[in-house]
Amino acid sequence: MASSEDTEITLGTGKLLVLFFGLVAICAVFFALGYSLGRKSEPALAAASTAALPQASPNAKASGSSPAAPMSFYKAVEQKDANPELTPPADNKSDSTAASTNTAAQTQAQPTGIDPNTTLPSGGYFVQVAAVSKEEDAQALVDALKKKEYPAFVAAQNTADKLFRVQLGPFTETKDAEAIRTKLIGDGYSPILKK
Repeated sequence: MASSEDTEITLGTGKLLVLFFGLVAICAVFFALGYSLGRKSEPALAAASTAALPQASPNAKASGSSPAAPMSFYKAVEQKDANPELTPPADNKSDSTAASTNTAAQTQAQPTGIDPNTTLPSGGYFVQVAAVSKEEDAQALVDALKKKEYPAFVAAQNTADKLFRVQLGPFTETKDAEAIRTKLIGDGYSPILKK
């Protein structure tokens, strides 16, 4: 029988340190390579979206305008196509209440921006979709919600927290507001009910 000899490898402290720092150096090289490639691809993406923007909107500004700022979250949501396969079917009762609230809201003049001279709805129940710090984000979300036929508006800014609240309503009864809130949850939002 042939005996198998086990050999034991012993590394000293110096060899272990060289091995450790060698692995750290290799990881640092790959990190730097990925970081530099990622930084270089961001301006290319911004240039591609800026180049596509004048073709998409016929009312674009002159070519001498400043380059477009990176897209914010709500502008990305606005451009996102809704997938009808992911939207759950709504029962007829909620459709009729949503349709009646939509027609009631369309008869009222809903503000498209924040104008101190415009009277905003004050009574009833509201469904708040978001509270954001930038007015353009709030307006983009309102536009996206209006495309989906929600009675959305930007509520008056509170001086304490300086947030722009995107709300739907007003609704005279809680069940109407809850129906819209449930529909918004189905569309992927996280709304809250406010009085």
